[in-house]
Amino acid sequence: MLQIFTADGEVRPATLVEAGPAVVVQVKTEEKDGYSAVQVGYGSKNPKRIKKPQKSHFAKISDSKFKNLNAIRWLREFRVDDVSGFKVGDVIDAGIFKEGEKIKVSAISKGKGFQGVVKRHGFHGGPRTHGQKHSEREAGSIGGGGRAGGRVAKGMRMPGRMGGDRVTVRNLEILKVDAQSNAILVSGAVPGRRGTLVEIVSQK
Repeated sequence: MLQIFTADGEVRPATLVEAGPAVVVQVKTEEKDGYSAVQVGYGSKNPKRIKKPQKSHFAKISDSKFKNLNAIRWLREFRVDDVSGFKVGDVIDAGIFKEGEKIKVSAISKGKGFQGVVKRHGFHGGPRTHGQKHSEREAGSIGGGGRAGGRVAKGMRMPGRMGGDRVTVRNLEILKVDAQSNAILVSGAVPGRRGTLVEIVSQK
């Protein structure tokens, strides 16, 4: 993350995202596959770690200008209404975005391990006085005879594993586009740690 200044002197928090290049690996149609979608590949990894079925799958895009044809790291599908504008081997880069465009960004959030209710759910904890000793951040009562028949009700907010969920942030704005280096500057924060794969979808 970083911050930039707009023309009128306003400071804006922003996240720098590498947006491509990605390559169209497969085009799915209603007639053949039962739905319309475009499968996109991005990133690279050691070719020795690519399984044989994947290698034959990637062999279909041999005529593309994409560099890492035999060692694509991630595959993702995007449902589209009309697939006529796509063909296998097409390269998608940051040039498809425009400054000022509204987008939604989805990614896996940072994993935070096992956390208590104060961090996980925003509970206030108990009072700091009146005999309190070791239970300042405890959850408090979770049941009893007067609530749900003396059992713990379903959905009770309690300590547990936090993070590692798929999170979508909507209405983010593209502040700058650098098509040369395939980088875009997105307003605000996006889910995940550095190096996390994010899905960017334009909001119509």
